Amino acid sequence: MQQTVKTTVGAIITRRDDGVEKLLLTRRTIEPFRDRLCLPGGHIDRFETARDAIIREVKEEVGLDFVPRFFKYVDEIIPERDWHAVVLVFTGTATGALQPQAAEVSEICWLSPAKALTQPLAFRHHEIIAAYANQNSAS
Repeated sequence: MQQTVKTTVGAIITRRDDGVEKLLLTRRTIEPFRDRLCLPGGHIDRFETARDAIIREVKEEVGLDFVPRFFKYVDEIIPERDWHAVVLVFTGTATGALQPQAAEVSEICWLSPAKALTQPLAFRHHEIIAAYANQNSAS
């Protein structure tokens, strides 16, 4: 049986707290990776652009208005979870009031990239956050 490769989007939403950059992470209430932290994001709907999808997903999951800039793509191939997706990752800041969608998000937290990398994360989000941290430390 042939499986379809999913195309998804992920958001690295940043803010500064006392001079320290922090990333917004959400705790999943659904499978796969229930109870793990992850970057906000999700599937691209049919006939939807990736940019529109990440703006929609951030608004739906955490209630914020996100201004995305494309960062990179990551192959998320996780055979043990029967998961294969290509995730298009965007970075940026967001405005508005945090309003987590209880159906998908049980918690929202702001962590430095270094602290985020010590957490059990969903999907390939360690790889995404490490790439982001490495790019910013080289700048």
